[in-house]
Amino acid sequence: MKRVLAVVLLGFGLAAGAALASVEDEIRSRIQPIGNVCLQGEECGEAAAASETASSGPRSGGEVYDAACMACHTTGAAGAPVIGNADQWASRIDKGMETLTDHAINGFNAMPAKGGCSSCSDEEIVAAIEHIIAQSQ
Repeated sequence: MKRVLAVVLLGFGLAAGAALASVEDEIRSRIQPIGNVCLQGEECGEAAAASETASSGPRSGGEVYDAACMACHTTGAAGAPVIGNADQWASRIDKGMETLTDHAINGFNAMPAKGGCSSCSDEEIVAAIEHIIAQSQ
């Protein structure tokens, strides 16, 4: 009887140990890192290659417009002048490119700085302005 009880307890102990190991493996797989931090100047392999490919130069005005400006300047949200509407853009265009650029880069009325496109360079913002003007005259 003692031997049977010892075998049963040993069996339960082994089963519990295996189950615990399985749970620990699941926990490790859930909390493993999903990426690496790559600092400038360090060799990071795939991450470095991906960032070099992503920054192939400034985007065109149309690309910036589609990515950042379209949401408001297509619908007129928050009073934004609608692209293609010459009447809405005429007085703004008359103020000159310097004023349009200043308003677009620094924000104006309800429009946030750079239209909310924090990744856009000033050059890309100017390209977007030129795209909008070309469509609105």
